[in-house]
Amino acid sequence: MKKIVIFASGSGTNAENIIRYFDSSKLAKVVKVFTNKADAQVIQRAKNFNIGTEIFSKNDLETGKVLQEINTIQPDLIVLAGFLLKFPETIVAAYPDKIINIHPALLPKYGGKGMYGMHVHKAVVQNKEKETGITIHFVNENYDEGNSIFQKEVAVLIGDTPEQVAAKIHELEQEHFPVVIEKLLNNQ
Repeated sequence: MKKIVIFASGSGTNAENIIRYFDSSKLAKVVKVFTNKADAQVIQRAKNFNIGTEIFSKNDLETGKVLQEINTIQPDLIVLAGFLLKFPETIVAAYPDKIINIHPALLPKYGGKGMYGMHVHKAVVQNKEKETGITIHFVNENYDEGNSIFQKEVAVLIGDTPEQVAAKIHELEQEHFPVVIEKLLNNQ
């Protein structure tokens, strides 16, 4: 059975979707959820499925404490699902091509530090983009610069608000993220 660990900082809807998708899988299971926020909703979502959680500080991430915890698990895949801190090079080096992230835009557009969630959707609307989408990519030492694994586009209509764009993106994330994870694990 392959092991997935998830890192999330917020409400955890993508994390829950992945947990639910693999709940009855014979291929893989989510074995732990890591979060840097003690009040993140993802904690309760994980507990609802009896998945263990680990709350850590930015210092724990940067000093190697989180890496030690990951090493005790030996995951086949580390999934960043709405995780907002930069992933340290030590973890990236220890798990090459085993850390993936989902970004709410068609990278390389609207990537980089500070470009997450509504910041991305507002920029897309302000710049009158005709389309946006999601990018699932490997994580490297730079924000949103790892090799792309999967992209899916969606139209941005005249008059769409950032909230409407966010809803379209969320739908794409829910539909595609678990399937891409499954394909990656099947190809390992």
